Amino acid sequence: MQRKIIIHWTGGTLVPNDTEREHYHYLIGFKDNKPFLEKGNYAVEDNDNCYDGRYAQHTGGGNTGAIGIAISGMLGFKGKHEIGKYPFNEAQYGKMCRLVAEVAYKYNIPITKDRVMTHFEFGKSHPNTSSAGKPDISFLPFNPHIKAENIGNDIRELARYWFIKLYS
Repeated sequence: MQRKIIIHWTGGTLVPNDTEREHYHYLIGFKDNKPFLEKGNYAVEDNDNCYDGRYAQHTGGGNTGAIGIAISGMLGFKGKHEIGKYPFNEAQYGKMCRLVAEVAYKYNIPITKDRVMTHFEFGKSHPNTSSAGKPDISFLPFNPHIKAENIGNDIRELARYWFIKLYS
C-alpha cells in the first residue's frame, strides 16, 4: 500500500474533541501555552481498507491509504480578514511539521507533493470529490503573507528539515 499524509486544521477550538478524534489519526492541540500531540481513535492501518466503515474519515474522496494529521483550531474561519476565535499558532505548526517527518519515516513515505499534502491541495487536484474547495490548510494565522498554494511547500520543506535532523 502506498500511503500518503493529508494535513488539515480541525475547524474547532485549540483542544481536540471526540468528533475530531474520530476523523484524524493525529491531532496537534494547544493548552497551557504549549502544543501537544493526541492520537485519534483509528490506527493508520484502518485506512488501508475503507470499505468496512471503520476508518478515520478526514478527506472526502481520498481516505484510502491516507494518514490524517490535523492542527486543532480555526473555528470561525471565514477568510483572511475573519480568522475566528481559535487560530492555530506557530508552535502547533512546528510540532505538526516534525510529526509529518516522524510519520513519513515510520511508514516510508517520501516527503513529496503527491504523498504529503494539505487538504486544500488534495481538493485542488481532485475537483470531483467533496474535498474540492476545502480551505484547510490555506492560511497561516501567524504568517498571513504566505499564499495558499505555497503553504504545502512550506510544510514539506520544514518536514524534510526535521527528517534530516532526526534520521540522518
